[in-house]
Amino acid sequence: MITRASKLFLLAAVALFYTLVVFNNLTDFDSNYQFVRHVLSMDSTFPGNRGMWRALPSPAMHLTFYIATIAWEIVTMILLWWGAANLLRVLRRPAAQFNSAKRIPILALTVSLLMWLVAFLSIGAEWFLMWQSHSWNGQEAAFRNFAVVGLVLLYLVQPETDGQP
Repeated sequence: MITRASKLFLLAAVALFYTLVVFNNLTDFDSNYQFVRHVLSMDSTFPGNRGMWRALPSPAMHLTFYIATIAWEIVTMILLWWGAANLLRVLRRPAAQFNSAKRIPILALTVSLLMWLVAFLSIGAEWFLMWQSHSWNGQEAAFRNFAVVGLVLLYLVQPETDGQP
């Protein structure tokens, strides 16, 4: 039971994190919008780099990317809370039911990992050369989030057995 509860609490902690991220992005829209704007504009990358042809200086594109990111975060948040509710519902049931209830949480954590790996570490850091910026570089935060979510996913997917304490 302790292992199941710890998996539930860790999943809920990630859901809480996403809830705060969504809350911050909706109530302080401009702060992270500026981050997206600078990354896509590539205006703080190394001077004279040969990748500037990739820059998107269009405010409409900045807004589209930012709204898509917030939507991705909202979907992830909903899936995480839904998954936590599913695990809570079957916490004391047989192992097969608990294992079966992990489908939504696994999906939610995978969607989260894809955001950090694809949107931030691949597109932001590599395509838009975010790694070159001293002021608008979110690689460390993206990797930290990817690692935390990845560890929770690896722990969660470990199967339960009825013989566990």
